[in-house]
Amino acid sequence: MLKFCFALFFMLLCGFSSAFANEKILYVPLDTRPITCSEVILAAEKTGATVIAPPYDILGTEKAPGDPERIWDWLEENAPNADAAVVSTDSLIYGSLVESRKHTLTEAQAKERAERFKTLSDKYPNLKLYAYSTILRTLLSMNHSAAGMEPAIYQENAVKIYRYSALLDKREMGIASSREVREFNRLKADINPNVMEDWSNRHAVNWGVNEKLVDLTKDGVFSFFLLGGDDSAIYSATHREARMLKVYAKEKNVDRTKIQVTAGADELGMMMLSRAILDMRSEIPFVYVIYNDGKGKDTLPKYCFDTVENDIKAEVLAIGAMEVPTPARADFTLMVNTAINGKTLDANNGAINKKKANSSTRAFMKKLNKAINEGQKVFIGDISYGNGADNALMEAVRKDNLQFKIHGYGGWNTATNSLGFLMGEAALANYMTEESRNELMLHRYLDDWAYQSNVRQDLISAYASLPGEADPTGATLGTKLVAAEKYTTDKVKDFARENIKLPSGFSLENLNITLPWKRFFECKVEF
Repeated sequence: MLKFCFALFFMLLCGFSSAFANEKILYVPLDTRPITCSEVILAAEKTGATVIAPPYDILGTEKAPGDPERIWDWLEENAPNADAAVVSTDSLIYGSLVESRKHTLTEAQAKERAERFKTLSDKYPNLKLYAYSTILRTLLSMNHSAAGMEPAIYQENAVKIYRYSALLDKREMGIASSREVREFNRLKADINPNVMEDWSNRHAVNWGVNEKLVDLTKDGVFSFFLLGGDDSAIYSATHREARMLKVYAKEKNVDRTKIQVTAGADELGMMMLSRAILDMRSEIPFVYVIYNDGKGKDTLPKYCFDTVENDIKAEVLAIGAMEVPTPARADFTLMVNTAINGKTLDANNGAINKKKANSSTRAFMKKLNKAINEGQKVFIGDISYGNGADNALMEAVRKDNLQFKIHGYGGWNTATNSLGFLMGEAALANYMTEESRNELMLHRYLDDWAYQSNVRQDLISAYASLPGEADPTGATLGTKLVAAEKYTTDKVKDFARENIKLPSGFSLENLNITLPWKRFFECKVEF
């Protein structure tokens, strides 16, 4: 509290108050998904900042990539009147996150677009630039190359490419066995040559662009550069390129206060927008981290290439915060819910993700109640499961009447997605009212818990019987979309009535759930 008051006095002395700040920030998201776009803006604006994003029709959607040229025009047009810009380099170079995997740009064309950041910085030297980029994700299964999310030619070779990339990573690290080297050579010969050429060239383009962005960071173009590894595994192409880019940044003497590499993608915009606000308000939040018993900090979550502890350390630095060893010095406490055995299963598996408390739940709840009784401002990073909430934990939180005694919650996607987004919100919490914090938390309960872990499975089961025509390609929900959204809204309302005790003044009478990308994977919550 003393630190916060000192920062507030300092900013008043400098001519503005953080409590009534109205910084104008330009925000270029990865695409139009709620979690990368509208929900990020919602959280930031609850601090008093003004956040302006490009029109939806020039950003990447489920149907088409964004238009980089028009996004650049928008950025140039709005730059003179802004204090900072938080930009997705994927959107400004390729068109969107998905398009970064499928584009037809040459490396020279991609680097030329990256060079425009230098031009923008030179033209508007008072505009603070915060950039975030992604390393191409690893093909973890054939599903990764389906439904237009990857080049179609990868489909039949997806499993082989994944294994090849894992062995390539291990081989270069010097830890591949002789048997694995032989397997690597066989796979290299077995994979369709056209597929191998496309995959290799695509990764080379992405690598070259990220090298260029590191160079620009060294040259002072970016106030901060955050590099995220999309879906991956401990040994994978994504991990390989992440570790190589870390080495490259170190060789270029780019300080870790200017660059970080994490194992995620969708949370990067929230983290950088939080960083921009904190920098402009000269605030450095202190974070105390509590891990669950068992594997805890050494948990290696599914879809990630590093341990929970290492990724949290990188995320703390990326948002401009500092980890402290005791809760007494902390602005907030991050409590990380992991399974005691360290395994991260899928939340949408109803046969496993049950309400009944297990040893992991009991251990975590003991720590949670202790922290709340001590007056800590607790934010729960629920990563025991991937892509949704831990039903046993949420049931225990409900039974102990702690749903709105904690200050924040996140458990919507991969471990790093959930933790990074949550920490971005938590770092800004001192600038929010209790009502604002509760609203953001209710969004997460309705999305991460109600929809992702429960209603989504009901919707998938009921989909065939809903009125309308299914999309024969499987890429969208077809004309069943309207019925699917009504079904989802009704089911989420029912779930909320049974499981969530709303704070005073809140109502879900006007709750509306939409599926903006016309697929099951994500929803948009409005109430």
